[in-house]
Amino acid sequence: MSVGAPRGLASSGQKPITEILHPLSAAEESLSPHLNLTSPCSLSSQEAGLTNGTPVETSSPASVSSLFNRLQLDDDLDADARDPFVSTETRDLFVTVDDPKKHVSTMETYITYRVSTKTTRVEFDLPEYCLRRRYQDFDWLRTKLEDSQPTHLIPPLPEKFVMKGVVDRFSEEFVETRMKALDKFLKRVADHPVLSFNPHLNAFLSAKDLNKRQGLALLTKVGESVKQVAGGYKLRARPAEFSAMGDYLDTFSQKLGTIDRIAQRILKEQTEYLTELREYGTVYSSWAGSEDELRRPLEGVAGCVTTCCGSLEDLSENVSQDFLPVLREYVLYIDSMKNVLRKRDQSQAEYECRLEAAVLRKQEDRTPVPVEVEKCQDKVECFNADLKADWERWQSNKRQDFKQLLTGMADKNINHYEKCQAAWESLITLLQDKQTEDKTNETN
Repeated sequence: MSVGAPRGLASSGQKPITEILHPLSAAEESLSPHLNLTSPCSLSSQEAGLTNGTPVETSSPASVSSLFNRLQLDDDLDADARDPFVSTETRDLFVTVDDPKKHVSTMETYITYRVSTKTTRVEFDLPEYCLRRRYQDFDWLRTKLEDSQPTHLIPPLPEKFVMKGVVDRFSEEFVETRMKALDKFLKRVADHPVLSFNPHLNAFLSAKDLNKRQGLALLTKVGESVKQVAGGYKLRARPAEFSAMGDYLDTFSQKLGTIDRIAQRILKEQTEYLTELREYGTVYSSWAGSEDELRRPLEGVAGCVTTCCGSLEDLSENVSQDFLPVLREYVLYIDSMKNVLRKRDQSQAEYECRLEAAVLRKQEDRTPVPVEVEKCQDKVECFNADLKADWERWQSNKRQDFKQLLTGMADKNINHYEKCQAAWESLITLLQDKQTEDKTNETN
């Protein structure tokens, strides 16, 4: 299957990397004999790996404060519409995950999801596909993407394991929440300018049966060799821009963790309050049955409480199904980004270790710099370029997601309080009408 670079692909506005070998692909072509410390990396167009179309010179903030300012929301909605990372003008691959179904067999019980694909890409034999996949298939895809594209940030999946007896993994609420998370994961992969051309994604979207035993053994060996060579070497210093990324992720993780804990506590208190509120309304309904003179006001109070209960239930549902899953996704995203940073550090450590050894040998017998050192240097350049590009893309997605999340939260709260206010205002009108009616009866 051809996986050449897509035409008209959305970019960050920087110059793409083209026509030079990607050092982490399965290609074994030789590199140039001289050491070039500024040369980036890319994929060979003849290999089954992906063409690296990511920018080289994408800038990153140099301080934690400047990085954390990215979280602040921009009031200009049109600005994000012009963001190249969210542009739909060049999209030619559309995926959807929906229609969960429960399957029961003698061996196991599991849920499958419908995966629908529409595309105009020549790499696909058909323009549309509709297959069913279970969670472990999505997990297989993510593992393959992580193995074959180690320099890129792979979107996270929802957690696989749940606590038995605490969460029913076959409940409608849990299945719906997981389906939304799987849909978001697949959409993020399909929108990525590199990951979307990965052959494993093609197989996931189009093949009836996935060959889960097939892997990229060479890439696995490459990763193992990095650990072996750099295992006893301590990295000199992570570049300032990547250190700032790591510090930002630590701070962002702490903020999200605090918000998540407080939101969980609020949700629990709302659930307990909702139980008391329902009982409170029932008392007024029962009371109204034994008081003819107060029946209408008491039924009005019971109706107001019922309206408030329904509104609060909707508000709590929004927190549990929309707000908390986004927080959890970004906590997992942070773990994924830290994992890529660690891989980048390992690659840099391997390069520094081999370079020091080559310099010592050159001082002793004046031998030329080995090709392995040049490959290691290119690996570092590749990690730097891909990580910077994915960082910018992640920041853009984060701005969009949190803008939508906080706007939705504000709308839900406004709607909740407006419903409660309208209910109690209607009770005041009822009481005033009752008072007028009583005065009229007294006059007559």
